[in-house]
Amino acid sequence: MLYHLAQHLALKAHIFNVIHYVSFRSIAALLTALIFSFLFGNWFIEKSKLFFRAKAREWTPQTHRAKDDMPTMGGIFIIAATLFSMLLWANWSKPQVWLMAVCIIGNGAIGFWDDWNKIRHRKGISARTKFLLQVGFATALIIAWLMAGASTTITMPFFKNINPDLGWFFVPWAVFILVGTANAVNLTDGLDGLAIGSLIPNFITFSLITYLAGHVGMALYLNIPFADSSEITVIGSALVGASLGFLWYNAYPAQIFMGDVGSLALGSALAFMALMAKEEILLAIAGGLFVVEALSVIIQVWSFRYLGRRLFKMAPIHHHYELKGWQEAKITTRFGIISLVLCLLALLTLKMR
Repeated sequence: MLYHLAQHLALKAHIFNVIHYVSFRSIAALLTALIFSFLFGNWFIEKSKLFFRAKAREWTPQTHRAKDDMPTMGGIFIIAATLFSMLLWANWSKPQVWLMAVCIIGNGAIGFWDDWNKIRHRKGISARTKFLLQVGFATALIIAWLMAGASTTITMPFFKNINPDLGWFFVPWAVFILVGTANAVNLTDGLDGLAIGSLIPNFITFSLITYLAGHVGMALYLNIPFADSSEITVIGSALVGASLGFLWYNAYPAQIFMGDVGSLALGSALAFMALMAKEEILLAIAGGLFVVEALSVIIQVWSFRYLGRRLFKMAPIHHHYELKGWQEAKITTRFGIISLVLCLLALLTLKMR
């Protein structure tokens, strides 16, 4: 809104030209989402106590029973803060902006349906239904993105000139990235501040990467594909601000949980940012914590089914350490540090090509 308004105001006063800069709008988007969170966070929590209370997940340690009836679906608030900031600062003439908005809202809607069923019927939608909805929506989203002119090449970290073109095989590849990341973030969302605290450095990292990949000079200097993704930096910054604002209320001891509506929306948004920057393989490094969380569940299931024993005390792996006696706040802090270090390593690879 303000970007398009500035186009007209700049004709009368040059000071409004500053709004055209991605760097200015990115900082403004971050601060807008953060201030929105501070202004309306307590109000949303009080309303959530009336409508969005839920029991702790079944596969959590017994100590989590104390979290029963905690307000959930805080992801609605994160999405609202992000979209409000996007509405003000994003350039809506770019199809990428619309696609990101659809990605966030669509995956959030799937999570909302699951959360609502847990609240109303004490049981979410079936895993099969949830997975098929995610795959179907992700497929439609990726096809729409390709029709808007997206490239089907992928970039290999550490190699300068290896950029294979997958053609239509890019669709299942991108769907795997979207759905896999969303569910990995969902599995990580098991302790106060854990998922959101790990997402923040990833959103910062890929906001920077989308800016670099969307700048012709920077992309040429780093020898990365020019992806025309600079406008996604504004959205990534809005996600950082909304996530920081939510962490204010979700930090231990949490006042509210994000629910599937938040984890699926934010996980898919992070994945789509990586895809739009043509650096989705870097997501396996920067988001390595989410990869480990998902793998711990897969390994646990495989071990129990084929070896007859559990490799971890409980999966996902953050519950393993919880049952080993680590305090919840210590796990969250240490995993957040790991996530930050992995993001820095991912950024280092941009020059190691």
